[in-house]
Order: sequence, then structure tokens, then C-alpha cells
Amino acid sequence: MGLLASCGNDDSKKGTESATAWEKIQEEGSITVATSGTLLATSFRDEESDKLTGFEVEVVREVANRLDLEIEFKELGFDEMLTSVNTGQIDIAANDIEITEDRKENFIFSTPFKHSYGTAVVRKDDLSGIKTLEDLKGKKAAGASTSVYMEIARELGAEEVTYDNATNEVYLRDVSIGRTDVILNDYYLSTFGVAAFPDLNITIHPDIKYSPSEVGLVMNKENKELEQNVNRVLKEMLTDGTITEISAKFFNGADVSQKPDID
Repeated sequence: MGLLASCGNDDSKKGTESATAWEKIQEEGSITVATSGTLLATSFRDEESDKLTGFEVEVVREVANRLDLEIEFKELGFDEMLTSVNTGQIDIAANDIEITEDRKENFIFSTPFKHSYGTAVVRKDDLSGIKTLEDLKGKKAAGASTSVYMEIARELGAEEVTYDNATNEVYLRDVSIGRTDVILNDYYLSTFGVAAFPDLNITIHPDIKYSPSEVGLVMNKENKELEQNVNRVLKEMLTDGTITEISAKFFNGADVSQKPDID
């Protein structure tokens, strides 16, 4: 009897181990999503309710809803969330993560649902002494060390200043007071952030536009079934106008699902 019981337990364990990642998600009835909670307007906490919200947070909430899954958010720094996806601790990372060829070698990206381009946040009174991107040489650029925008700043000779999952206010205030000079980032996120702190000496640079970009949800390279199901509902949401509606709510009426008119 003991031997039979032991064999039965081993078979059960093997069955669990052989289940795909998608089958485990379905069995548990939930997905785990990494996001920063500090990135206006894609992932942040509402000042009044302290509820996690933002463009990408609400997009992934609707994805989970259409897949009949509960959702558990984990607030992590940028580098940590990608590592957690890579090790299988997190199912999806949702934090305005740009789709690049290098990242596609290590991760699955969903169908893109946000299109934008790069801009620069500078001081309002003197534009931080920057006329073009070439003027970044020797300037202090704030951001995440592994972001696409920090890579651009480094290539242009800027001095890198990084933070550990700091809030937008910290980044923006440091530019305003001169601790740093510039933040290279996504146009829509930068516009929202600058508008949120009107008393700071910051503005969007009027002449700098570069690097058209696409954003998608990030998944583990092995989780093909999750990719298929996420893409299915994202395409539904793009077609039925759900993405457009969520975008308008967080980006002052703008539709980020449409590609911008920029080379």
C-alpha cells in the first residue's frame, strides 16, 4: 500500500511538472504582472485612492479580464522586472517597455499597442543649454541604466545619473534644480509628467524628436501559449476601440495606438 501511494504521488508530481506555463496559469486562474508603479502615466498610484492605475496597468487589467484571469501586480524596478520575467517568477512585465531587436532575442513581446517617439525634458528657462541631441555631450542625463533612452544618452556622451525605481517627481525635480540636465524619454509619458508638476522649472524641448518606438507586453521566451492568448485579446481591444479609450483617459485625448507622423 505504501509503495502504491508513493508511486501515485510521484505520478501526480510529474504531471504538474509537465504542465505548460499557460496550463499552470489557467489552473491557478491568475497571472502575475510586474510594473513599476512610479511611471506617469503608464503605471502609478492614484493620489486619492492609492490604487495602482495608468495606461498600461489598465490595458493589462482588461487583457486579464478577457482571459478570465485574476491579476496580481508586483511593483519592481525596471531591471528587476525583466530579470523576473526571464526566470519565470513573473508572467508579464508591463511598464512602457520598448520593443527592440536586442530584447526580442531574450523575450517575447506582444502585439504592439502603443506607438510614440523620444523627446527631452529640460529646464524651462534655458532648455538646459541643449539645442540638439548632439549637445548632450557632458550633460547629466537621468534615467534607468538599461533603458533605450539611457543608451542613446550614453552614445551621445552624456553623464549617466540613475535611480532605483524613483518616482517621476524625483526625476523631474532634479532637472528643475540643476542636479541633472535632461531626461530622454517617451513623448507621451514626458508630456504627462511635465503637466503633473506645473510649478517645476521644466518643459518638453520644442525641437527634439527622435526614435519612433513601439511598446508591448513582455513575456518569457518559452511561454508561447500565453503570447498567443494575449495577442488574441489585444487585437480585439485594438479593433473594438478599447485601447483608444484607455489612451484618451491617460494621455489627454491622444490615441497612442496610432503611429505618429515622424521619420
